[in-house]
Amino acid sequence: MEFTKMNGLGNDFIVVYGESSLPANAAELAIRHCNRYFGIGADGLVFILPSARADVMMRIINSDGSEAEQCGNAVRCVAKYVYDRQIVGSTDIQIETIGAGVQTVTVQAEDGKARTVRVDMGEPILEGERIPVTVQGNPVLDEPIEVNGQQFRFTAVSMGNPHCVIYVEDAANVDLHTWGPLLENHPFFPRKVNVEFTTVRSRDHLDMRVWERGAGPTLACGTGACATLVASVLNGHADRNATVSLKGGDLYIEWDEVSNRVYMTGPAEAVYSGQTLD
Repeated sequence: MEFTKMNGLGNDFIVVYGESSLPANAAELAIRHCNRYFGIGADGLVFILPSARADVMMRIINSDGSEAEQCGNAVRCVAKYVYDRQIVGSTDIQIETIGAGVQTVTVQAEDGKARTVRVDMGEPILEGERIPVTVQGNPVLDEPIEVNGQQFRFTAVSMGNPHCVIYVEDAANVDLHTWGPLLENHPFFPRKVNVEFTTVRSRDHLDMRVWERGAGPTLACGTGACATLVASVLNGHADRNATVSLKGGDLYIEWDEVSNRVYMTGPAEAVYSGQTLD
C-alpha cells in the first residue's frame, strides 16, 4: 500500500490514493497501520476515492477501526494532496464525505503548493435527534451531564459528526484521559461523541482541547473547532468569527449569519511518502 503521511495542525493521517472503493479490510488496515509503536502511526487512515458527485470522495477510518462521518483536518489534507499532485487542477475543489455531503474547499496556493485551505463545512445541526443526543432540544444548550460523580454542562452540535462542547476554566490542563472516554461513551450519545473542553479567552479567541471519538486525544479537530464556535455563539460567549487555539495550532472559524454556513481556514502539511511491506 502506497501512502503519504499528512497532518492538519498535528492531527495526522495516513492518506491513500488510487483505490477504486473502500477496501473490505479497511478497519483492520487502520488498526494495524495507525499504531504508533508497531505501524506508521496516525490518528486515522484516509482513502481518497472516486466520486460521482464531486472531484473526489474521502473516507476516514479512525485508529480504532471505526469510521468517521467527517473530519475537518482530513478534508484540508485531502485538498492539499489532490491539488499538489494536480489530480484536481482548480483551487476550488469538491470533496464528498459520508456525513456532511459534498464540501467546497478553496486552496490558497504558493509556488504551486497548497499552503492554506478554507473549507465550507456546511450548516451546523442543532436538533437533538439529528445530532444525535437523547436530550430533547433545538438547540441542546447548557445541559447537565454526570460522569463518575462529576457534573459538567454541555452544548451539543453536529458538523456531520456529533460534538459535546463543555466550558472549563483551563482547557489546556483538563484530564482528557479520565473524562474523555467517559463522556464519549455516555448513554446520552447513541453514536458516541467527540468531546471539546473549551475556555473563552475573549469574544474572538477560544482555547479548546479535544477527545476524538474513535481516536482519543488529538492535537487538533477541525469539526470540533467549528462546533466550539457555534456552541460559543449560542451560549453568548463569542462572536461569529473567532480564532480557536488547539494544542497543534490555530484555526480561524466563521459562522455566517446570512447563509448559516460555517467556514474553517487552516494549514495542511505533507510529511513523507512510503510503501507498506505487507
